[in-house]
Amino acid sequence: MRLAIADGVTSIDPAAWDRLNTAPSPFCEHAFLKALETSGSVGPGTGWVPLFPTLWEGDELVGAAPAYVKEHSYGEYIFDWSWADASQRAGLPYYPKLVVAVPFTPATGRRLLVAPGSSDEVPRLLARGLGEIAQTINASSIHWLFVLEEEQQLLADEGYTPRITLQYHWRNRGWSTFEDYLGSMKSKRRREIRRERRKVEGVEVRVVAGPDMSDAEWASVDRFYRNTAARKWGQPYLEPSFFEAIRQTFAHRVQFTVAYKDGELLAGALGFRREDALYGRYWGCDERMRQLHFETCFYAPIEHCINEGIQLYEAGAQGEHKIARGFEPSPVRSSHWMGHAGLRAAVDDFLAHERRGSEMSIERLAAHLPYAAP
Repeated sequence: MRLAIADGVTSIDPAAWDRLNTAPSPFCEHAFLKALETSGSVGPGTGWVPLFPTLWEGDELVGAAPAYVKEHSYGEYIFDWSWADASQRAGLPYYPKLVVAVPFTPATGRRLLVAPGSSDEVPRLLARGLGEIAQTINASSIHWLFVLEEEQQLLADEGYTPRITLQYHWRNRGWSTFEDYLGSMKSKRRREIRRERRKVEGVEVRVVAGPDMSDAEWASVDRFYRNTAARKWGQPYLEPSFFEAIRQTFAHRVQFTVAYKDGELLAGALGFRREDALYGRYWGCDERMRQLHFETCFYAPIEHCINEGIQLYEAGAQGEHKIARGFEPSPVRSSHWMGHAGLRAAVDDFLAHERRGSEMSIERLAAHLPYAAP
C-alpha cells in the first residue's frame, strides 16, 4: 500500500471516495466535504487547510481521513484553548496542529475511512501516516474529534490519549407515535411539553425533504444561519455558496423543519439524515416567538423520527435543557497526541481526571431524564 497526501476531497474521484465506509453520519461523504472546500469555508485564509492522508493499492483508494492543518482552535467543539494557552506561555508554539474532523460539525462519525474488503491494517496505517505528516509540517499535536468508540480504542493502541466529553442525543425507545413518546414520561413533564407545543398553535410546522424544498425555503437556510450566527457567535463559519452547493449535490440528505404563519415563512431548522439517524445542524428565524425554537429543533423532528422509524437524533452541541425533552447524556469521544513530552504529560493527567468527571456527569444527568419508571 502507498501513502499519499491529498490537498482536499476535491482532488479525489467522488466514486472512489464514496466507496469508502463513511457511515453512520453523512458528513464525511464526498459532496459535503467538497461543498466546504469549493465554497471557501475551508482552505487558505480560513485556518482550516485540508491535508488528507490517503492509502492506495495500485490505483485503488483503500483508506483516507479528513485531516486539516489548523492555525487556531475555532469551529472544533472539542475545546483545547487551555492547552494552547499553557503551551504558548511555556514558550512552545501550539500552532500549527493537525485535526481530523468535519469542520464546524459537532457530530460523532467515522474518521478512519476504509474501503470494504480492505486489510485490517489500513486504519493503523492511516493513523501512522498522519503522524508522519505531523512531523513533516512540524505540527505540535494531532487531534481526532468525534470519533467512534472502536476508533478511539484503535487510536489508543497507536499512542493517542482518549478523551470523553458529553452531548445529549435522542434515541427511539420503540415508540410508534408522538403520544407514545409523551406517554412514557412522568406526568408533570408530559403536561409541560404539551403546554409548550400549544404556545405555537396557529403556526404550521412540517419537515420537508431537501429535493422538495422551494426556492424561498432554500434561500432562508443561509439567512437563518447568518441571523443566528450574528446573535450567538458573531461571525459565521460557512460561506453562502456552501448552502448553494448543498442544494445542488447533497439535497437528498437534507431534512428542513420549517414554520409558517399565515403563509409566511417564520423559522427553520436544517438537519441531515442518513439511514436511521438524523443530525440537527442550523436553526434560525425571521420572527422571534416563544417556544418556536423548541418546536422546530426538538418536538417536530422527534415526531418526524418516530413516524419515519429513525432511531437516533443528534441535535447539536451543548444544552442541559435537552434532558427534559428526553435527550440522553451521551459520551463524545476524541483522541489526542502531543509532540512535546512535558505538554503531553500535563494533558494526559488532565484527561484522566476529565474522563472520570465526564462519566460521573453522564450517570448523574441520566437520573434526571423525564421518563417514568417501567
